[in-house]
Amino acid sequence: MNLEDLLKSAPIEIMEARILAAHSLQWSRVQLITQNKQTLSTSQVDDIQRLFRRRLHGEPIAYLIGQREFFGLSFEVTPAVLIPRPETELLVELALERMTSNARVLDMGTGSGAIAVALAHTRPESKIFASDVSEQALAVSQRNSDRHQTAVTFFQSNWYEQVSEKFDLIVCNPPYIRAGDSHLIQGDLRFEPVDALTDHQTGLTAIEIIVQGAPTYLKSGGWLLLEHGYDQAHLTRELFNPSTWSDVQSWRDLAGIERVSGAKLH
Repeated sequence: MNLEDLLKSAPIEIMEARILAAHSLQWSRVQLITQNKQTLSTSQVDDIQRLFRRRLHGEPIAYLIGQREFFGLSFEVTPAVLIPRPETELLVELALERMTSNARVLDMGTGSGAIAVALAHTRPESKIFASDVSEQALAVSQRNSDRHQTAVTFFQSNWYEQVSEKFDLIVCNPPYIRAGDSHLIQGDLRFEPVDALTDHQTGLTAIEIIVQGAPTYLKSGGWLLLEHGYDQAHLTRELFNPSTWSDVQSWRDLAGIERVSGAKLH
């Protein structure tokens, strides 16, 4: 069987089939076009069809090929970390706008390290620190930092437990899906690490911990920026005490959804 016939018989969308075939064969997009009449070996066909079946059962493309692009960079992803999503790029953009030269930045719950590495890659003069409670996630994030030759300092911590320094900026994409939310059993989320998706409570537990603890670890005038759910902006803003914080606001992603909220410490 040649590649053209194999792709025509794929039980999934043609674009996804091409991505999986290219990954399996280690071919470029150009090779997919110029060599699509080439006869494939039985093992090549079997490997590609195995990926098709896994995708048909819902396994995310990013996990199947082991990578996802974020902020113009390619990141390794495994089932130990969330798949970086385009809407989170807003958090990176907002952070960059608030980073001064040589800023000290903490990314909590770093997962794949996408946020921290994107910041460090764009602002190499800054000092970027990133934490996660998961050893497996930290291993992935360290490899991503090495891949892009960024000097991110990673450490294991459950939110602020192992934090002892002050920062100019704290960013976080915490678990914010409420327990029992139907999204947890739909689409890609079924395969992603559940503890990185939900706090197993109201969806605001981690956000509350982060907001309440931030004044201890932020310098005066420092910013806290948090990604949250589509309907949590007003609830997140209410957590910022006016006597402690100023410039409390939310920002919309490209879909027009209030996706990030934050404030500046007095």
